[in-house]
Amino acid sequence: MLLMEILDIVDINGSPTGQTVTREKAHLEGIRHRTSHVWILRRKDRLQVLLQKRSPDKESFPDMWDISSAGHIPAGFSWEESAVRELSEELGIEVSASELKEAGLLRIKADTEFFGRPFKDDQVSKVFVLFMDRDESFFTVQKEELSEVRWFDMEDLISDLKAGLMGDCLILEELELVRDLALKELS
Repeated sequence: MLLMEILDIVDINGSPTGQTVTREKAHLEGIRHRTSHVWILRRKDRLQVLLQKRSPDKESFPDMWDISSAGHIPAGFSWEESAVRELSEELGIEVSASELKEAGLLRIKADTEFFGRPFKDDQVSKVFVLFMDRDESFFTVQKEELSEVRWFDMEDLISDLKAGLMGDCLILEELELVRDLALKELS
């Protein structure tokens, strides 16, 4: 049985308006809602970022490399509660909200189509960084959501994104925001 996801409708800054909408309707009509994005980073010789490969069955951006962990925020939940929940569900890791470093807010709009259906996205995303130096095998992948995780060199990933080699799922502005926060934190 599929559960209907209910999301808060939010203003331009991500503050709930007191109204709600189903996730399906939000993406059908382009109604603004919130998401949390958590980028997992580590430093080896160079700064690295963990990406997840989305399941081929996802309603949007199937089989594409994406943020370490991300998700829609259910109505009534906070950015941090949602981020911690998504990390547990998608990657099998337990962290506290205090371990997340806030990188900023990002406004994302998209008007496209997947599987012959319109997909209009209008989201306000709070972007977080989580430092965690673990091998890919440490993470327990939620197979309904993603097919694998892999570490990427941050600068190589940014170059590939600029060259159009990573598809349309990742956003250069967001990755640069994450990199800048990480370099500041690690210096």
